[in-house]
Amino acid sequence: MKKLILPLLLLVAIGMLAAVESDPSNIVGYVKYPLVVGKNAIALPMVQTYAQASEVGNAIPGCNTVGKFDGATQGWVNANKTPFGTWNGNFAVSIGMPLLINTTTAGNFYSIGNLPDDLRFPPYTLYVGRNFIMVPLNKSELNMAGLVGNSIPGCNTVGKYVSGWVNANKTPFGTWNGNFATTIGMPLLINTTTAGTWPVPYPKLSK
Repeated sequence: MKKLILPLLLLVAIGMLAAVESDPSNIVGYVKYPLVVGKNAIALPMVQTYAQASEVGNAIPGCNTVGKFDGATQGWVNANKTPFGTWNGNFAVSIGMPLLINTTTAGNFYSIGNLPDDLRFPPYTLYVGRNFIMVPLNKSELNMAGLVGNSIPGCNTVGKYVSGWVNANKTPFGTWNGNFATTIGMPLLINTTTAGTWPVPYPKLSK
């Protein structure tokens, strides 16, 4: 689903070492999100210039909607492009934010830029119910939906968007029905019975 350049993969591996001393912002990488006509889940894992949803939308040919999920209200918040090229409901975007966009043109979206100082990003605030997250760049070991779910207290559903939501659901026995492969940078809509933050906070990488 996504491709990352070799330096990024190497840095992610190195970044998990406690004694890392390099400056990750010196490495430029990208994450590729293939787009189909209609809705697509993307994310913004790299440091780049986007500050508003409209800027993301304008960078994607045919994009007319950029949406985020608000865990506090348990609903979607959309910025919609008008016939005049302006955007109604514009909102701020940030590094690590997953988005659900709609486009009339198939293609690719690239999150291109420097690696963030903290490969985990500021932790996602989780609310009881649904939450839209992205697999952090230093969590390559979370390569299955069930592993992502098991790392989040109270999580019982992990979903990806593929022409609709495809869910892996936790059984009473601790196994996962509909388990699927996940990768770093992948946006996921999860459900949890426990509020908190994810991943657990830790200090930023040394410089």
